[in-house]
Amino acid sequence: MPIKNYTTRVPAAQTVGEIQGILACHGARKVMMDYGDDGKVECVTFALDVGGILQGFRLEARPKGVLAVMAKDRVKCDQEQAERIAWRNLKDWITAQLALVETEQATMDELFLPMRMDRSGQTLYELMQNGGLLLPEGVG
Repeated sequence: MPIKNYTTRVPAAQTVGEIQGILACHGARKVMMDYGDDGKVECVTFALDVGGILQGFRLEARPKGVLAVMAKDRVKCDQEQAERIAWRNLKDWITAQLALVETEQATMDELFLPMRMDRSGQTLYELMQNGGLLLPEGVG
């Protein structure tokens, strides 16, 4: 079964703009794009007011993963298509998460907690993966 959005023609830059608008409409106080040397967006960072303090979060599309899956599925896909797919799927995921915010089942900071950045730019998830965040014994 092909992956979601595998036929999208929506340019990655357009989807990134849509993500920016979605985040702004749901309380993001700042939204910034980080660009690679090739001029393409690598990640979107945004700030939320959490208890009166602006906290930073990072969202990344990962087109390399899309390329790998498409190759495994023997579906023709170049780098640009992989970028379009990756950003479109990330936008869809954000929209689904925000449905929980809109129905007051969760808060923005709760949903995006794994993407919360420390001062060095590492996310909470990356800290956990690298052993820098350990739960007390007996938890998990």
